[in-house]
Amino acid sequence: MRLFLAGITLATSLGLAGCAADGSADLGKIAQTAEAALGGVSGAGLSNADIVQGLKAALETGSGTVVDQLGATNGFNANSLIRIPLPASLLKAKDFAGKVGLDGPFNDLETRLNRAAELATPKAKSLFVGAIRDMSVSDARGILNGADNSATMYFRDKTGDALSSAMRPLVDDALSQVGAVNSFNRLLSRYRKIPGAPAVNADLTGHVVEKGGDGIFYYLAEEEKAIRKNPAKRTSEILQRVFGSL
Repeated sequence: MRLFLAGITLATSLGLAGCAADGSADLGKIAQTAEAALGGVSGAGLSNADIVQGLKAALETGSGTVVDQLGATNGFNANSLIRIPLPASLLKAKDFAGKVGLDGPFNDLETRLNRAAELATPKAKSLFVGAIRDMSVSDARGILNGADNSATMYFRDKTGDALSSAMRPLVDDALSQVGAVNSFNRLLSRYRKIPGAPAVNADLTGHVVEKGGDGIFYYLAEEEKAIRKNPAKRTSEILQRVFGSL
């Protein structure tokens, strides 16, 4: 049946193309005719507004699931895929301090960085939802019919920097609440007393924002993939209509 419809579309398009050469039809009508004939093609019968709404709904639904997952105790700390390591300069310092048995405070600090990410993630939910609702999606059909994580990657490319800036004060507060700041200061005090210790320079807030964001977007992409592939994940009418067309 698909081949039959494709044949009709091709014939119709060729006919319209001939008219277009005489100025009596345009390429826009050809595209409309082709889309109408191929009603089974992914996204056919949906307006761009429908698709944008569906993409936003998928990201909103996915972000809610991800926030609940990563914002729980050990959401970051016990997850080997996204656990936040120490910044590079602190990893070098840890190796140096470990030679004299002082690597324990570094391990404690690393745990606190992950606790801060877990604490900040739920507070960032409103930032994600707001950015998703405000974004405009160009080439909506291309994103819908693209890779399994197309909407997530588009969202990250367009809003990642703004979200990172907005998350900094949340992470700052979380680092203080979990004792990471005090832990870091105590660590430095002891570390600097080690003869020949290399200098340490680390932006804890920026590091947690970057690595925490990586973890959030990693799982948001996984949720988008699940919505595309699993009908049970399509928990609203717009999700069913848009992703049911794939």
